[in-house]
Amino acid sequence: MIETFLQPLPHGITLSCRAAGAQGRPVLMFLHGFPQAAFVWDELLLHFSRPEHGGYRCIAPNLRGYENSSAPADVAAYRAKHLVQDIAALAAAQSPGAPLAALVAHDWGGAVAWNLANQQPQLLHKLVIVNSPHPGTFLRELKSNPRQQAASAYMNFLVRPDAEALLAADDYRRLWPFFEGERGALWLTEAVKDRYRALWRGGAGLVGGCHYYRASPLRPATAGDPAANAITLPDAMLTVDCPAMVLWAMDDVALLPELVDGLEAWVPDLRLERIPGATHWILHEQPGLVTDRLARFLAA
Repeated sequence: MIETFLQPLPHGITLSCRAAGAQGRPVLMFLHGFPQAAFVWDELLLHFSRPEHGGYRCIAPNLRGYENSSAPADVAAYRAKHLVQDIAALAAAQSPGAPLAALVAHDWGGAVAWNLANQQPQLLHKLVIVNSPHPGTFLRELKSNPRQQAASAYMNFLVRPDAEALLAADDYRRLWPFFEGERGALWLTEAVKDRYRALWRGGAGLVGGCHYYRASPLRPATAGDPAANAITLPDAMLTVDCPAMVLWAMDDVALLPELVDGLEAWVPDLRLERIPGATHWILHEQPGLVTDRLARFLAA
């Protein structure tokens, strides 16, 4: 059974959360991406909370700006340091005195997780990333790879001041192809669409999600904005020393396979699995595969 609760944090942010499993058990925390929400993890929350699958306390927060979590109006409130602060405080509240058994993250949730694992490694035993680029490889590819620059061009649409209004127009006409790609998506049923419509119409709508892109310089350079070309990140900000597993869906049209090349330079204890035939939306397409690989990694 999925429970929901609001978690106030010491710095004035409140995160709405979904959870399963007994309190006091080792905690698995799951972070979603754009334009999704915590509910995408429900199947995994239920699975790993069962005694026969570890009996974990499984928690999936809605990141700030999503669902019923706090949604500051200031774009600067969505910079990485604030997002990391949220999850660090949530981990301290939900797993007091003990590191998370694992932090599991996808897309923008992964951007937060990479930074948290670098800055506060004492908060987690293991890190699991699903199609979320490491900042070192992402910066490299945004600077040097025309294919990734083209694949990430949508980011420069999402920073427009009218992006959320354009995304919401005509029953989210621009968003459904984002999920469907060129080959369609059998998982995107009308019931699933209704779940997303309710999410995007409620709370802050799509404003918070777009603010993530506005607050981050990690996007392709344009004539008027140097974006990624103006950034240099030292290795000290990129190294992740905890055991990490990266699952990479190889048919992700926005995040190309080159983004996992050379990853071991910054993540020495790395288990990397490339998954052919899967897209960015692998959590919807193949939740069983993600569950299986996570179970194996937790048991290792």
